[in-house]
Amino acid sequence: MTGGGLLVAGTTSDAGKSVVTAGICRWLVRQGVKVAPFKGQNMSLNSFVTREGAEIGRAQAMQAQAARAEPSALMNPVLLKPGSDRSSQVVLMGKPVGELSARGYHGGRQASLMDTVVGCLEELRATHDAVICEGAGSPAEINLRRTDIVNMGLARAARLPVLVVGDIDRGGVFASFFGTTALLAPEDQELLAGFLVNKFRGDVSLLEPGLDMLKSLTGRDTYGVLPFQHGLGIDEEDGLRVSLRGAVRESVVAPPVGEDVLRVAVCAVPLMSNFTDVDALAAEPGVVVRFVDRAEELVDADLVVVPGTRGTVRALDWLRERGLADALARRVAEGRPVLGICGGFQVLGETIEDDVESRAGTVDGLGLLPVRVRFETGKTLARPVGEALGEYVEGYEIHHGVAEVLGGEAFLDGCRVGAVWGTHWHGSLESDGFRRAFLRAVAEAAGRRFVPAPDTSFEALREEQLDRLGDLIERNADTDALWRLIEGGAPAGLPFVPPGAP
Repeated sequence: MTGGGLLVAGTTSDAGKSVVTAGICRWLVRQGVKVAPFKGQNMSLNSFVTREGAEIGRAQAMQAQAARAEPSALMNPVLLKPGSDRSSQVVLMGKPVGELSARGYHGGRQASLMDTVVGCLEELRATHDAVICEGAGSPAEINLRRTDIVNMGLARAARLPVLVVGDIDRGGVFASFFGTTALLAPEDQELLAGFLVNKFRGDVSLLEPGLDMLKSLTGRDTYGVLPFQHGLGIDEEDGLRVSLRGAVRESVVAPPVGEDVLRVAVCAVPLMSNFTDVDALAAEPGVVVRFVDRAEELVDADLVVVPGTRGTVRALDWLRERGLADALARRVAEGRPVLGICGGFQVLGETIEDDVESRAGTVDGLGLLPVRVRFETGKTLARPVGEALGEYVEGYEIHHGVAEVLGGEAFLDGCRVGAVWGTHWHGSLESDGFRRAFLRAVAEAAGRRFVPAPDTSFEALREEQLDRLGDLIERNADTDALWRLIEGGAPAGLPFVPPGAP
């Protein structure tokens, strides 16, 4: 018997589809339902490596954790990793298959992937009670409808009921709900079951007249009004969940255990990937993490992180153009801590030979670590484990660059020279013992009387956050009606809202 399903779409990007999908997964699994997340096509630079060595969107890995399921390539069969405004690397079933322009992808390749996407969804539905699918962007992007494989194209192919999420905090949510419905073809409107209001502030009773009018205009119910809550944007895919130079977390940073706080500056390099690496630092009491793009913002930082990037040579040029490269060199000369992760590790090296990503040939790195990097067409996708600073460490690797380490101390398959660390391992800071040891080393090198909290568990904090998402759905959505959608599909006889689309 095929399990039930639901597609969570949104009026816009960043309407809250990812967190709503995760919240529904966590609510269902707590009811004893075997559930899996799914996103047919994802565009993101935040990715993750499954145990079988497949690369998928980081948001789908988070949703799998919400569902208490092992992440799998089936959950995100198509991943697009932008390399510029006009082209992306296409990752199919967890493996890169080439670069395509947006025109080339939407001009034919995308539609040819529909069978793969639907096949993965059906395989998940055959082994689960329910599969909660996430759409992308808006289902009413009528210029892309013909080749759509992630929104209404998928819903129609798999007969999925569709719930549209709208961010009321941005304003215009009623117009967005109505307009989204009215721009869909009649066959698509038959599957659009209703709406979910997200990020509402205030008295819900003041919203009810609008919801009643929306029902009279569209013939569709609103399945819940979710209140605005801080700090729920975990492992997002559409970009930084805060503006540049904003703190990583919206919540107030906990007071330090020791006498000092520890200030971390993250260089906001172009095409930044897996910026979630610093979430574990931000979770530590007394650690303040900020994204920066100016050299003067490194002056008072106790640790500077150069994060991963999809454009290593482009990031190197950016660091030099903005004076950040010189500021990093001054830090190193003064013995002040710097950490490079993946692409950030590569730019700290002596040379980069790149005929794959940028096709720039051989360029000089910053020369802050004794490392030479050569890009290869094959991509390293791995889940390494090891030891550093006397502590057990787990991580994951996603990179084309191969590092030849010529000196320094060994450090997570990279190296360390003084207070400069470099590694290809993402996620290493989520290992609690290692993170505490690393922060102690940083504090010592920075001359700060900072003491890591002895009991911070990143895994426990993440579980608490996922439970908050489940609570959000359970307390504020019509869960009985949601389950009827998942189990039985869209209600029959939903009215057509003109004008529709061809």
